[in-house]
Amino acid sequence: MSSETGFDPELYKRFPTTEPRPDGELEELERLWCAPRGWQWISAINNNYVGVYYIGAAMLFFVLAGILAVLMRTQLALPMQGFLAQETYNQLFTVHGTMMMFLFAVPAVEALGVLLLPQMLGARDLPFPRLSAYAFWAYLIGGLAFFCSLFFGLAPNGGWFMYPPLTSMTYSPGINADFWLVGIGFIEISAIAGAIEIIVGVLRNRAPGMSLDKMPIFAWAMLIFAVMIIIAFPSVILATTLMELERALNWPFFDPVRGGDPMLWQHLFWFFGHPEVYIIFLPAAGATSTIIPAITGTKLVGYRLVVLALLATGFISFGVWAHHMFTTGMPTISTSYFSAASMAVSIPAGVQVFAWIATIAAGKMRFNTPGLFAVGGLVTFVMGGLTGVMVAMVPFDWQAHDSYFIVAHLHYVLIGGMVFPFFAAIYYWLPMSSSRPLSERWGKWVFWLMFAGVHITFLPMHLTGLMGMPRRVYTYLPDRGWDLPNMISTAGAFLTAFAVLLWVIDMARNFRPFGSRDAGNIYGGPGLEWLPTGLYSARSVPVITSLYPLWEQKGLARDVEAGRYFLPNSATGRRETLVTSTLNAEPQYLQRMPVPSPWPIWAAVFTAAAFLLLTVQAYWPSLIAAVLAIYCVFSWCWLLDRPVDQLTADIGAGIRVPTYVSGPGSHGWWAMIITLVVGGMVLLLAGFSYVFLWSRNPATWTPPPDLVTLPATLGPYVAAALLAWGACIALRLGRSRSRMIGTAMMVLASLLVATGWGFDWQAWHAIGADPTTSAQFAMVYAFIAWDGFFAFVSVLMGLFVALRQAAGLVSPDRPSTFDLVALFLIYTGMQGVASSLLIRLFPGA
Repeated sequence: MSSETGFDPELYKRFPTTEPRPDGELEELERLWCAPRGWQWISAINNNYVGVYYIGAAMLFFVLAGILAVLMRTQLALPMQGFLAQETYNQLFTVHGTMMMFLFAVPAVEALGVLLLPQMLGARDLPFPRLSAYAFWAYLIGGLAFFCSLFFGLAPNGGWFMYPPLTSMTYSPGINADFWLVGIGFIEISAIAGAIEIIVGVLRNRAPGMSLDKMPIFAWAMLIFAVMIIIAFPSVILATTLMELERALNWPFFDPVRGGDPMLWQHLFWFFGHPEVYIIFLPAAGATSTIIPAITGTKLVGYRLVVLALLATGFISFGVWAHHMFTTGMPTISTSYFSAASMAVSIPAGVQVFAWIATIAAGKMRFNTPGLFAVGGLVTFVMGGLTGVMVAMVPFDWQAHDSYFIVAHLHYVLIGGMVFPFFAAIYYWLPMSSSRPLSERWGKWVFWLMFAGVHITFLPMHLTGLMGMPRRVYTYLPDRGWDLPNMISTAGAFLTAFAVLLWVIDMARNFRPFGSRDAGNIYGGPGLEWLPTGLYSARSVPVITSLYPLWEQKGLARDVEAGRYFLPNSATGRRETLVTSTLNAEPQYLQRMPVPSPWPIWAAVFTAAAFLLLTVQAYWPSLIAAVLAIYCVFSWCWLLDRPVDQLTADIGAGIRVPTYVSGPGSHGWWAMIITLVVGGMVLLLAGFSYVFLWSRNPATWTPPPDLVTLPATLGPYVAAALLAWGACIALRLGRSRSRMIGTAMMVLASLLVATGWGFDWQAWHAIGADPTTSAQFAMVYAFIAWDGFFAFVSVLMGLFVALRQAAGLVSPDRPSTFDLVALFLIYTGMQGVASSLLIRLFPGA
């Protein structure tokens, strides 16, 4: 028996089955997972559609940002050009960088995961398809609104990094900066939603037998990518929130006159910003590690070392952020540490590079289009990595910082580490989603033009930077030796743009998605994504015994298509997928999947509207949109925890598993825990911000309220956590009265959270704490605001539970809603205790 779940691995020997399958099973799968008709494509939620939409939107933003880059390079082709006005150039520069980093790079690789992971892992779909749809539509609407701000003169102009004090109300008095702050914070929430989906999907929705040591390298990369998003992105959400509070309410987090410090923004931004480089790189590296074995016809050399290198890259990257701040006057010990960490992170990247080289040497390289882009990316990334080691050395960085040398380094790393591998992935995996592959002839033209264009554009920038040309300037004086390198760079930009245009034309000529059949495995890949599939993914879910199943498990594709493995039909008459254990991927239960619904789309529309209306200071319309978004989320979730028709189901060969699981074994529990980790990271980073600001001006901080009032705050928080836990116990007693008592306890717990928040606010208000007078009080009220947000959500959850009880949908047989609400309330209570103790006891209670 397995030590992990009690599942007997001997049962795997029943597969592949030999008895013929009953007639009509395949037709039933096709009926349940049918293609949307007409306008129903908008409400499609399965990964085959949402993944294609997602990648299409990311490439749209890539093309739009590239057009802005060409316009900027035209302005810089000659000195003292008047092609673009200074303000226009600053807006284009800011929007270009923001779109490439926030609207293309991260969403593109996340979209690739949404499209590929279910098929690659042998699942019907990712566990929360409606969440994927919500994340996509929120991203698309927010991204288009952000780009369109250019046409109204409202685009941000402070650079994609938005450093204060340049972006403070003093120097940026319009709402241009607010579009960046509110829009990017909203878009990052979309990225976090996608990361939650990916983490749970990779860990809980793998095909039986696909233990961690048999998991595709791309899935490993996407898992680490998603975990890094959960840890890093809360930092930019906190930073943008603090900046918007300073601009809207005059709370001085970054104003040194009132105890703030603009360096706090740099710490928070780059704690997100530098790991983001590796967040972008790791999925692209995973794709390269998948594509190179396929095009060389041999296994990846050093699979386990590559996995360890991915893990090491993700870990070390969080100790590198301040290498962007070597010129800010940090202490020598800090610059020494971050310099060493910046050089150390190149070691695991080097492991992957050498693994790719060794794999190419061990196999027979085919220089088709995916192969060319993979090798071209490798060469370009190595060149960018070498300049990265150079700028990791503090004395050199002091000379090159804020010059065009850094621009060249950044683009070499991002284009070599992400853009080229992403194009390789498009050419390699597009036949999985299209009835026609892209043209090999056109693809080679695209590669060589793009490869030449990139190096012609950015190689001279190293020289331009070392000759003294600063970055972020819209023009320059003649006779400084910068004229020729800039003209060459501009020519290269146009060449790159022409290559992208050829790719767009090729896509229009050949990309035919959502057909009855795809082009197939034209490059001979060994992964499960190349099994014959429909909208339901593979006909049956195979047992995996190899890291390269299509190469080593003979007849697998034939047996899967014949329905000789798990789930050859719909075991419950609905959409469903298999949930397996984390380590060994042993079957645990059958997850019933939601059907397409318009509610996630409307929720995304109204959420985006609330944020955008808030940006233009239309407060009442924003409030109305927020209320409508909440209503849509309630409607979306109303029937997710629905009654179970059958307690167990046959998933193949007489093996039965439960159809409903609650508690720590359920996928919903995992998603809520990950969501709360995001909240915890915001709290942790807010604590860092609080202590950091105190360390800059300790003498100006005033004592907190008397500790006599502290129990009045802590008591309701602790009681709420205990009541929420008790409500789950009461529900499970199974009696009708117990259900009512449990619901009442849950509602009371949500109200107690709000009560504890109210007492905390009152204690500070009573001593006259004004958040506009000092950074200390601004941070205190930032904590109170964060706790208030969680208190508000807690009250909404209490209302949701009460409404479900009134509708007769609360049952001890279906406790997941109670469990998840209780988890949220327990965390909210503990967060309230932690934040209250910090601001009351430190400093000098």
